Amino acid sequence: MKKFCFYVLMLSLFTTCGNDNNPVSGDDDEPKIDWTAAADSSSKAFVTTFWNAVGYFNYNNSGNTEFGYWPQAHALDVITDAYIRTGDNFYKAYYDNWYNGVKMKNRNTFYNEYYDDMEWNALAMLRAYKATGDIKFKEATLQVWEWIIEGWNMDAGGGIYWKRGDFTKNACSNGPACILAARLYQEFGNPDDKEWATKIYGWEKTTLFNSNNGMVYDNIDNGVINNWVFTYNQGTFVGSAVELHKIFGEKAYLNDAVKAADYTISSLVDNSILKSEGTGDGGLFKGIFIRYFTELIQQDRLDAPVKKRYVQFIRQNAETLWTQGTTKPAVLYGPNWRTKPGVTTGLTEQTSGCMLIEAMALLKNKGIL
Repeated sequence: MKKFCFYVLMLSLFTTCGNDNNPVSGDDDEPKIDWTAAADSSSKAFVTTFWNAVGYFNYNNSGNTEFGYWPQAHALDVITDAYIRTGDNFYKAYYDNWYNGVKMKNRNTFYNEYYDDMEWNALAMLRAYKATGDIKFKEATLQVWEWIIEGWNMDAGGGIYWKRGDFTKNACSNGPACILAARLYQEFGNPDDKEWATKIYGWEKTTLFNSNNGMVYDNIDNGVINNWVFTYNQGTFVGSAVELHKIFGEKAYLNDAVKAADYTISSLVDNSILKSEGTGDGGLFKGIFIRYFTELIQQDRLDAPVKKRYVQFIRQNAETLWTQGTTKPAVLYGPNWRTKPGVTTGLTEQTSGCMLIEAMALLKNKGIL
């Protein structure tokens, strides 16, 4: 991912109301939404609108067939969300084509010079393996993991580089790597992976995490901290802490996750709705936060008042997106969850919206909502 582009932040707040085409709706103050039906329409529209028959997802829904390696991972995650939830072979049919198409478009390999891009795809392929049992996804994940750990060295005390040949060390190349290592350990039991997870987490917490307020800084470059703060870096730090809590059962990890989540939902918002971080790469940032925030919500040891507050937050964001920010019946999302995008939108913004709607269906089906 080309991290150093700038993102147009949309600061205006919109108050357009209306529940057009909701699966189920109540009054305007309390929308009654069938999140399973919403997720069905959202994810099926996503696949049919953005899929390219070559075997990857187009960069927008207006015929732009540009290939972006890292968004393909998150698009695959949406397929996996929907397939796990439904068991519908409509989604399962895309796995082989995604594997072959993405590999072919990426020069017939899953290797990439950006370590974070490889991490996103490895995480998505590991989930695909767990969902389908298809061994090629396991083998590809393990191969990519070997390339990823080559990016670790002791410059700045440790950490994985953002890009081969670049000497910045970023939250986006360490948070996902920690999650991947922890999940590999939980899936296959290799103690080296547990060691990697704890080592990467320790470095990121010490170097890029502000333990006073929960901010996750973007990167360190030549000893200088860049204090940009983005929702996706907050999310992967939350996800890292949750995975290590699963392994070790130590409440301290949950406390770290809560601190990072609290900062995000109080500071990276526009009037309680996760802020726009623009189109392009930034369009995916909110969705990544939502994915790992949803993992935190599901933890049994999360204090009840905190869980209640988090459920209220994600519900408010999802209801706002579905009732105010969705172009229907096409089911299109934009970078601002209060504003309909019109007839065209980008892959990254669409993927984020789909992640949120699938998260709501998941939480509903688990009895958490």
